[in-house]
Amino acid sequence: MRFAFIHAEKANHNVNALCRVLEVSRQGYYKWRKRPKSPRVDKEAILRAAIREVFAESGETYGSPRVLAAIRARGITTSKRRVERAMRGMGLTPPTPRKHRKTTVRNAADPVVPNTLDREFTASRPNARWVTDITYVWTAEGWAYVAAILDLFSRSVVGWALSSTLETSSLVHRALDMALTHRDPPAGLLHHSDQGCQYTSHNYRSRLAKLQIEVSMSRKGNCWDNAVAESFFATFKKELIHRRSWSSRAELREAVFEYLEVFYNRHRLHSFLDYKTPAQFEEDFALAA
Repeated sequence: MRFAFIHAEKANHNVNALCRVLEVSRQGYYKWRKRPKSPRVDKEAILRAAIREVFAESGETYGSPRVLAAIRARGITTSKRRVERAMRGMGLTPPTPRKHRKTTVRNAADPVVPNTLDREFTASRPNARWVTDITYVWTAEGWAYVAAILDLFSRSVVGWALSSTLETSSLVHRALDMALTHRDPPAGLLHHSDQGCQYTSHNYRSRLAKLQIEVSMSRKGNCWDNAVAESFFATFKKELIHRRSWSSRAELREAVFEYLEVFYNRHRLHSFLDYKTPAQFEEDFALAA
């Protein structure tokens, strides 16, 4: 197995160094190479190549469960333990999450509404329940703020916006504009948020009322009431934001577009969806309906 590992990694590391680390001789490795390959070695090489390809295609964000689901979808039969061992051996490690601060600033003068959603983070069809939140990102030009709206049916990001301020009349309205353009939801859609002043503002609430969108809000200081949105932004920061520094808001905007519109909605496997993408999950629902 050590010779097989060296052979799989020789394109990325020096053979002499690999032999030294694994405490085998170069002569032994080259002698092993000349032997007829066993089916087991071929399978291991195919598995490692598939793992490396899937990991690269995910932007180096997938852990072993998603890698396993992706290579099984390609027709390769293996176990979670083998994938974990292979990823450790190849040094393929997804980024780890960091702690983040809250952006919720409540305006005591604005009325709030009850938590109608009540942590029922599922939906039987698209455009029945949306959740939304805001996060922040530091760039060399200063802070940038990202608002996103997710459909609880497929966890798809249906609307988002990026701004240099948390002004109530801009950021969340532009995210809503995009969601309405993409989805054109029916009357009765439930819109859930925290009690941030952007969501409790008169302008935003009036707009939702005119659209016949029902409103639900988390209880004060209770992040678990909006757990899906919180979890999404934790993933967003782990897989994109915290992996590099950002020189400008324009650079950040381009990367956010690529991550959300291309990768997250259409290619990223979601554990809640039985390792389907949001787009695939909605497509399957439409075909069944």
